[in-house]
Amino acid sequence: MFRFVVVAVLAAVAFAADFDREWDIFKGTYNKEYLTKADEANRRMVWLNNMKYIHTHNLEADRGLHSYRLRVNEYADLTTEEFVRQMNGLRVTNTTGGATFQPTSVGELPAEVDWRTEGYVTEVKNQLSCRSGWAFSGCGSLEGQHFRKTGQLVSLSEQNLIDCSWDQGNNGCDGGVVQRAYRYIKVNLGIDTETSYPYEGTDGTCRFTAANIGATDTGYVDIEQGNEADLQNAVATVGPVSVAIDASRPTFHLYKSGVYDDPMCSSTRLDHGVLAVGYGTSDGLDYWLVKNSWGESWGDNGYVKMSRNKDNQCGIATQACFPLV
Repeated sequence: MFRFVVVAVLAAVAFAADFDREWDIFKGTYNKEYLTKADEANRRMVWLNNMKYIHTHNLEADRGLHSYRLRVNEYADLTTEEFVRQMNGLRVTNTTGGATFQPTSVGELPAEVDWRTEGYVTEVKNQLSCRSGWAFSGCGSLEGQHFRKTGQLVSLSEQNLIDCSWDQGNNGCDGGVVQRAYRYIKVNLGIDTETSYPYEGTDGTCRFTAANIGATDTGYVDIEQGNEADLQNAVATVGPVSVAIDASRPTFHLYKSGVYDDPMCSSTRLDHGVLAVGYGTSDGLDYWLVKNSWGESWGDNGYVKMSRNKDNQCGIATQACFPLV
């Protein structure tokens, strides 16, 4: 009995030491600093709960219960509620003023599309602690359409949209709507480049400079709400498309790889703007290839494969659009 107790105690100590090392690695990898010991203790408890959640999910994935895996990323010391408040700021609205997408009759669509390989997509960016996914989503689609027209891939300024599109109804780091961003660019006769108007991740004073315009638009096109077939047609024939999703699930926050499939994801309660840059099928599962704006430490180097043809899961076809150039 005594030996059993000793072994159990030693195992518990080793287990705790492993987590201590993992916590130190996490802090060092993501340059985490906490103001007080109490704050660090609280963050460590959140991180530990997320570690357990990840471990359980991945064990289930090993048994074939999930088509995707989770991992620790730079946001693993946030609760789900904290993450949503900090990162998700898309506004859902009934927009007017855009043209309605008319699917192109091109015969059978390709089985797989990835616009990254064709030069349409800029590097993965990081919105930081600013609820500006709508701006990254909008810039991403315009970057693709500008490349399609000119052959030049220009990284565009999300900060320009955050600071300057208030008159169109956007709210900077407190959220916005992609279509309103396109209205601003049309009225403003352009948007500045990322280089000339770099990202800061906070609301600032508008300092648009006409000499630094990187792209323009003449309006935008809305894809029929909830129509994944039309969205597929648009992605295949037009290029990267701005889409809105429900990104409130902890499975999404901690996503690593595989085809993301969470039946609890809503198709109507949308809170984050991302970019559909392609689609395909993996191990019999249809997916959308989606670029996020949470940095390369999130997901599969900043990307996620989201379920396709699953009743508009996560609302990916609920508020999709692209700019006219």
